[in-house]
Amino acid sequence: MRTYDDTMFKDTFEHEFTWLNGVMRNVRRFSTRPAIIDPETNRHWDYQSLNKEANKLANALQKAGIKKDDVVMGTLRNSPEFVFAYVALRKLGAIFLCANYNLSSGEMKLLIEHNEPKAVIYTANSATNIKEAVEKSAFKTELVIIADNIENTKVPAGHISYEAFVQDSPDTEPQVKFRPHIYDEVLRLCTSGTTALPKCVPINDINEVLSAHDVIMHYPMNALDVTLNMTPWFHRGGCHSGGICPTLYAGASAVIMRQFRPHTALKWVNEYHITYMMGTPANLKMLVRAQEKEPQNLSAIKGIVTMGAPLSRTDCMEFIETLTPNIFNGYGTTETFWNSFLRPYNLPEGAGSVGGSCTDDEVRIVKIFDDKKAEPNDLIPQDSTAEGEVIIKSPAKTTYSYFKNEKATEEKFYKGWMYTGDVGTWDENCIVTIKGRKDDMIVVSGENIFPAQIEEILNDHEKVKDSIVTAVPDKVRGEAVAAYIVAKDSSLTIQELGEYCTSHSMLSKYKRPRYFAIVDELPFTTTGKKKHYEMKRRAVEDLKQGILKKA
Repeated sequence: MRTYDDTMFKDTFEHEFTWLNGVMRNVRRFSTRPAIIDPETNRHWDYQSLNKEANKLANALQKAGIKKDDVVMGTLRNSPEFVFAYVALRKLGAIFLCANYNLSSGEMKLLIEHNEPKAVIYTANSATNIKEAVEKSAFKTELVIIADNIENTKVPAGHISYEAFVQDSPDTEPQVKFRPHIYDEVLRLCTSGTTALPKCVPINDINEVLSAHDVIMHYPMNALDVTLNMTPWFHRGGCHSGGICPTLYAGASAVIMRQFRPHTALKWVNEYHITYMMGTPANLKMLVRAQEKEPQNLSAIKGIVTMGAPLSRTDCMEFIETLTPNIFNGYGTTETFWNSFLRPYNLPEGAGSVGGSCTDDEVRIVKIFDDKKAEPNDLIPQDSTAEGEVIIKSPAKTTYSYFKNEKATEEKFYKGWMYTGDVGTWDENCIVTIKGRKDDMIVVSGENIFPAQIEEILNDHEKVKDSIVTAVPDKVRGEAVAAYIVAKDSSLTIQELGEYCTSHSMLSKYKRPRYFAIVDELPFTTTGKKKHYEMKRRAVEDLKQGILKKA
């Protein structure tokens, strides 16, 4: 029982404190300000025209039968169509499933079968994979739309171009018969797992609003800012770290970059007065090289935010000296967004750590047990030496669940905490430093890869007896995949393995091993588990010695 009448507050908060309402306020307040800028096609949309384009798509989808809680899968590059879909689907109460356009046709097929999207909107450069995935999927998606600069791509039979789909659609607000709720699922993101099927992460409307608030608070961001996220928007860090979610909610402007090009990114800073840039440490390293070769005026930059990999002190110093003194570093997960944050005043001294918890989050390190999950209060000593598992409480930015994956949900979420699988230390001020993984995850250009999936594919080769997959350092990608093979047939060659991986329908390009070694045996524990950690240490030296070879 309340001490006051909370009826109107609950009704207003639960039904009106939505991301779309925030964007619509900006449509009214900032109607003629730029919302999105597409330098590659020399186009831009102000908030009023963006809303009209979103309405055209919403009305066309509604006419095609898309309604509340239907799933629309987007395998889109950063593009105007991505933004139109992001807004339009909120108007219909539909769910935007953001998929990696680099997935193989087999992986796309599994994603379609798992999520059963009523429509697929895809970027033209993944036409071949989408066509094959849609045709082979047991679930039949009838509406398939090809988008984003399709001039040089033939529209596959049974598909329709985005332009043709929305051509005669009205730009007025679509008429709907539901009231939005802050707990409605509005976005579904994908994160890697040990199988070819990604884990699907539901994001609800209040997660979106509070993720936007987190960015606006931590940067800080306002309506005069211009953002350039150099990573794909289909990632949590892509759409939320200065991506479409916070940028449009704040009334700011987003510059579209389909494929990262460092020289171009720096030129655009000056041309479009970009204030915030987002990318992985590998992106920033390439920006440094580009700035050294062809210096640009970077005085507009208020901050460069890096996520997806640890930030070393050496790299941090280089970024500060060459790009901007305002370097930020976030740490988190697809499930929880970022949960600790290093600001410019924490750097470079704090580089190497991931900092302390964000304002509304808590990051702890708990003991690791072989036979059970640690309780949230089973804390390790705060002495910067003892190692444990990093767990995260993020009540504002996560739904604590996976879509149709009870096993993974039970493994990862417990008593309001996410158990990340990261191993780290912390000090008396709760500053966390990541040391590695409980599992064997590999990170290539910000993409998480689990060796088990690749090993299963390699072991299906008729000449392979067994394999172990690990990572080696890579200057461009952070890490590269390396595979050790025990041959069943002595005629097996590294070239043959490379060709096999390139043509395999279940192996995305970024997951393919770049290096191979054919060996006599693999290391196992006494219980029969592969020693991935041991091979990872060995692989660094094997690469130097030329034992690991490119296919």
